[in-house]
Amino acid sequence: MKATYVQQGAALDYMATEAVPNGAVVSLETRIGIAAGDIPAGSSGTVHVEGVYRLAKASGEDLAMGAAVYYDAAADAVTATAAGHIPAGYAAAPAGANDAAALVKLLG
Repeated sequence: MKATYVQQGAALDYMATEAVPNGAVVSLETRIGIAAGDIPAGSSGTVHVEGVYRLAKASGEDLAMGAAVYYDAAADAVTATAAGHIPAGYAAAPAGANDAAALVKLLG
């Protein structure tokens, strides 16, 4: 099979089934993306799948730099708990239990 280059892959086209606001976390089932702009329902838009983003963090959790981070869609926050959550990436800096947000390097 011969491969043909398509794109770098830092951002991907995403078909929204419901309206997605700019900066929203988008579930891609086995990872997350971040909406690069408003995406109307039924339209295609761009989601970033690489980079470091400040995301809401579950309260009471400490995240060491490099710790695996997961997205809890129900809480709309990242957590260190894998069970039932979507892999998001890893902590790009330490985040303390009282921090409301964490820096997360997306899986890519």
